[in-house]
Amino acid sequence: MKYEFDIIVVGAGHAGCEAALAAARMGMETSLLTIRRDRIAQMSCNPAIGGLAKGQLVRELDALGGEMAKVTDATGIQFRMLNLRKGPAMRSPRAQADRKLYREEMRRRVEAQERLTVLDEVVDDLLVKNGKVTGVRTHSGSEYAARAVILTTGTFLKGLIHIGEHQEVGGRFGEPAAERLSDSLTAHGLKIRRLKTGTPPRLEGKTIDYSKMREQPGDPDPKPFSFSTKKLNRPQVPCYLTWTTPETHEILRKNLDRAPLFTGQIQSAGPRYCPSVELKIVRFPDKDKHQVFIEPEGLDTTEVYCNGLATSVPKDVQEKMVHSVPGLEAAEITMYGYAIEYDFAPPTQLKPSLETKGIKNLFHAGQINGTSGYEEAAVQGFMAGINAVLKLRGEGPLILRRDEAYIGVLIDDLVTKGTEEPYRMFTSRAEYRLLLRQDNADRRLMAHGHGLGLIGGEQFAALQEKEQRIAETIAFMESTRSKDLPEVDLAQYLRRPHVTFEDVVQISPRLGEVCPDPGVREQVQIELKYAGYIQRQMAQIRKFRKMEKWRIPDGLDYEHIQDLKREARAKLNEVRPRSLGQASRISGVTPADISVLMVYLTSKANRT
Repeated sequence: MKYEFDIIVVGAGHAGCEAALAAARMGMETSLLTIRRDRIAQMSCNPAIGGLAKGQLVRELDALGGEMAKVTDATGIQFRMLNLRKGPAMRSPRAQADRKLYREEMRRRVEAQERLTVLDEVVDDLLVKNGKVTGVRTHSGSEYAARAVILTTGTFLKGLIHIGEHQEVGGRFGEPAAERLSDSLTAHGLKIRRLKTGTPPRLEGKTIDYSKMREQPGDPDPKPFSFSTKKLNRPQVPCYLTWTTPETHEILRKNLDRAPLFTGQIQSAGPRYCPSVELKIVRFPDKDKHQVFIEPEGLDTTEVYCNGLATSVPKDVQEKMVHSVPGLEAAEITMYGYAIEYDFAPPTQLKPSLETKGIKNLFHAGQINGTSGYEEAAVQGFMAGINAVLKLRGEGPLILRRDEAYIGVLIDDLVTKGTEEPYRMFTSRAEYRLLLRQDNADRRLMAHGHGLGLIGGEQFAALQEKEQRIAETIAFMESTRSKDLPEVDLAQYLRRPHVTFEDVVQISPRLGEVCPDPGVREQVQIELKYAGYIQRQMAQIRKFRKMEKWRIPDGLDYEHIQDLKREARAKLNEVRPRSLGQASRISGVTPADISVLMVYLTSKANRT
């Protein structure tokens, strides 16, 4: 049987859902192929969305027209703003989600979307003709024709699960792997490598003694993830915090000879910043405890997730390990932790649009690019979906800059630097994080979403009104003085340490009438208090953009630039940077190499 679509998305995880929804909403006949329809948007690891830097990604995705934030608001069971004691650039929203409800709500939205067809299929082969993808062939023998294909395969490419010495093929516990697609990618010239990730045991909540743990409640006045959600009306449930003990560490040390990470059974690189607990006790031998975060799986289940105890040690060792943690002495394990190895395609093989360099109209998003995390996957899927549509329309891609969005930082890091281990987003990766805050994602990116047709006119008009109110409020404050503080205007007073917008309202009630909206007040306070820092960062950005605008011609042969070091030539030929700015961020390319390249490009431009 043969079927025809404009775009085929392979895999219905967080990347696949965003890719398929974006493509269909932009008018393309789209098919989403998944191994199991009932596992659409499954939270394979912890039941949470957001966190440090990840929350910024989700807010940016929402500002562009994605779905993750809306589904989180509809199914979340605890909402917190992290780092409230730090500056606004470091604050990040995080939500516990009801795992089952999240999956069901995203599936409902996907299946209800016009122009989007969901099919239960395992993809075995890419169909490629004259260097351009033309569709896919499935395990059932069906061929699906498409003008573009987006691969969002998660951990399913030759997935191999490890629990102690036991190994089994699977893309996720209880689900089959995609065993043949990697070979097809290799046959078409793509490089494939292996990575590893892991998950902790799940526990029966009724067998936990929470009195021995520290309760972690949600915010008393929680803020929504989505800019379109007016107020959260979801029930909030607590999480709990406990710690491993010296006994826990001794149990693991005595059984390292049975741990796949230390026996050579697993050789792939795992996530550096979220390692298995057995790796933690080896890497940090002086620490006598590590944090364990107990997260509820949902409102209609008593099962909980043990964040911090990711492991692949044998089941009997997992039992002893869990029972050595305060509050978990009698805990029953409902699902054992495991590690999983899987194939990925090093992302330096991609253009900044997430289209592969070697095969036209083939896009990759999510863990196939070497990332970890639902949020990193979702934003890649969304951008791949958009750029696949733009490519089919004959339009240029949407490339978000590093100074424009965390999404831009993520994708630029991947395609420019590549990754040797599962990539995770952090605020420290963003040079211009003072401007890339979670609170202003709508102001930075919603115009893009509106231009693509993914943000409605009413929502965009509300943003424009918000911008006008911010400008009017700042103008009022800069031109108004209080009789109690005649020596300074209201804006100068707000810039003083420890003075808040509400403090200014107390001395000038008229300001409260001019600006009653809490969201506008927040933006005004940040702009005025951090004006000097923002201006300094804007100066840095102007220099950055100058380098980004210095374009490198397509097809430039770096072997002919004699003064470049051999390593620089190899790296530049591999990455094929679009600009001098991107070239400067390639590992192995030095400032001296950039100077040589600058001189060469200037000389070439003068000759032409």
